[in-house]
Amino acid sequence: MKTGKLPLELLTKLLADVNIDDPRVVLGPAPGEDAALIDCGDRYLVAAMDPITFATDQIGSYLVRINANDIAVMGAAPRWLMATLLLPDRTPREQVAKIFEQIREACMALGVTLVGGHTEVTIDLPRPLAVGAMLGEVAKDKAVLTGGARPGDAIVLTKGIAIEGTAVLARERAAVLRDAGVAPRVVDEAQGFLDSHGISIVSDAQIACDSVAVHAMHDPTEGGLATGLLEVARAADVGLTVDAERIAVLPACETCCRAVGLDPLGLLASGSLLVVVADQDAETLIEALKNNGIPANRIGQVTDRGEALRLRTNQELRDLPRFERDELAGFLDV
Repeated sequence: MKTGKLPLELLTKLLADVNIDDPRVVLGPAPGEDAALIDCGDRYLVAAMDPITFATDQIGSYLVRINANDIAVMGAAPRWLMATLLLPDRTPREQVAKIFEQIREACMALGVTLVGGHTEVTIDLPRPLAVGAMLGEVAKDKAVLTGGARPGDAIVLTKGIAIEGTAVLARERAAVLRDAGVAPRVVDEAQGFLDSHGISIVSDAQIACDSVAVHAMHDPTEGGLATGLLEVARAADVGLTVDAERIAVLPACETCCRAVGLDPLGLLASGSLLVVVADQDAETLIEALKNNGIPANRIGQVTDRGEALRLRTNQELRDLPRFERDELAGFLDV
């Protein structure tokens, strides 16, 4: 199989065979859902796991923030992290120390406690790999599911696309972008997205939950915004109509993608948050986010069960594009 997430249809089929016998498991593995919910009496324990597989000089920070995002979109507060770090032969001690420093700093910034994990130097690895297991907690009446979207709801997108994908593209293929005609200053700007825009959506999610009644949230990652929207629709068994002109494609993302023939809608989109709320709450949500320095736009609406996923472009409706694998994964394979 090719690199990237398993195809959604295959994953759905595999998860359909998973039996949950423990009555304390309120939400188990399900396509589109970012974390599990386990009944712990007066609250839910929220559990998520994500790897960092793209080469990056910020793997420790990525590990914490990406896993914290999966907790936050459930309406929960990320609390505890277990981290597994697999290192290639001859990894310098200084590099290991730097990764641990990144993990510590990112945990401190988010109020997360590192409680354990595993480290190992192993064979046949081209680069470090990190896997995180993040735990959080949420009051039972505050939990948010990806599958909570309802017909008539508004879809809001924070920040813009595609923060992580553009940053990784510029960091991993800077020379290719420059050879394709992208100005050096644009490449530099894209490389800095991890600092200038950030990939954490913990604040976005907390502000959303504090300001309105949130029906659903989702963290669009591999496969980009288009796949994130598809996962929301599948989880809730609804249709969607999205206005292409309302999607904030960051200029550097647009420039880099155009130069090498990638579609921003299918590019790794960590750093943005999809929030689904009642139509009448959309402007309140957007205003609350903007008052906290987080740009947001209403990009579409949830439609009835059985309806298609549509993208409106120049007043014409077409099917929302599907990406079997992330645009970045395919490009880095070349």
